[in-house]
Amino acid sequence: MKAFFHKYRKLHIWLLVDGVLLLAFFTLRGQRWLMNAIAERFTSPLRRGLGRLCYLVPFSVMELVEVLAVLFGVGYLVWNVIAVVRAGDRRGSRAYRGALGAVCIVLSIWAGFCLLWGVNYWTDGFQDQSGIYAQPVALEDLRAVTAYFAERTAETAEDVARDEHGLFAVPREEILANSVRAYEGITEAFPFLAFDDPGVKPMAFSRLMSALDFTGFYSSFTGESNVNVDSPACMLPSTIAHELAHQRGFASEQECNFLAVLASTTCADPAYRYSGWLIGYVYLGNALYSQDPEGYLAIRETLPEEVQLDLAYNNAYWAQFQDTPVQKASNKVYDGLLKSYGDERGIQSYGMVVDLLVAYYK
Repeated sequence: MKAFFHKYRKLHIWLLVDGVLLLAFFTLRGQRWLMNAIAERFTSPLRRGLGRLCYLVPFSVMELVEVLAVLFGVGYLVWNVIAVVRAGDRRGSRAYRGALGAVCIVLSIWAGFCLLWGVNYWTDGFQDQSGIYAQPVALEDLRAVTAYFAERTAETAEDVARDEHGLFAVPREEILANSVRAYEGITEAFPFLAFDDPGVKPMAFSRLMSALDFTGFYSSFTGESNVNVDSPACMLPSTIAHELAHQRGFASEQECNFLAVLASTTCADPAYRYSGWLIGYVYLGNALYSQDPEGYLAIRETLPEEVQLDLAYNNAYWAQFQDTPVQKASNKVYDGLLKSYGDERGIQSYGMVVDLLVAYYK
């Protein structure tokens, strides 16, 4: 055994280090004070530093890294297959070394993610810092808040540019440019949300992201907020606000959804205000429909034609990707990721935004 260990000494040490790091994370992640200290003093400054470097270029460094990673993975596989074939009597040994190297690489990436972002699932979230907590929702409160969001959506729908068909037509370039001011309206009420926003980056592979059921992605390895610019533009401002919530260190998806609504609806930009009320109405309306279909339909009928056109267009866009094998696989992987970091509801945690919205707006 000792000789076997020394034969692949560097790889085994690498594997051992990865194992120790991951074991330490999963053992200590329940210690809130420790996770807060690591995030505040080390990982958050590190992510922001990486972000400052990556924002020096206009394209998404995250996407470039992903492309290079895919090419490296394919090259690594081909190289090792060729090496195993040529190894003759040492094929087993060569195959082991190649497989162990791949495992070490994957575990190192996982350990890096746990350090840079995983700790944030165990730190003080928005609810802890603000004192606003999700509460059980009474049907009458859900109905009232949904009606309120419908009213605000109708009002702000008049303030945005529209095309000849009545659809939301604010240029995506304008929305992206104004992303640096998305949180200006909410930081007075919640000073801990103050942050020097670097903005967001459009994703070159946005169509692929739609197929994977993603509207945006925050990369902890590059400190970048990336958004899907192929999906309907009416939801782009609220998506941007969601990703900028992650920039502030909030890992919880439901809290970031809530912050997206809160920031967007208080933003000075009309496109952001409309998008915030619209996505909030969608969250609330879906929840209300599951409990009171007639009540939901009565509220929906009050929406002006322009809003209903935007909703129909958004639904039609996402319907083309619905229930595809790629989408199902993506959702399953992401659901597992959320649960592995302590969010037992997985993707269903997105529904928790309704509890926060009702608690805040009722």
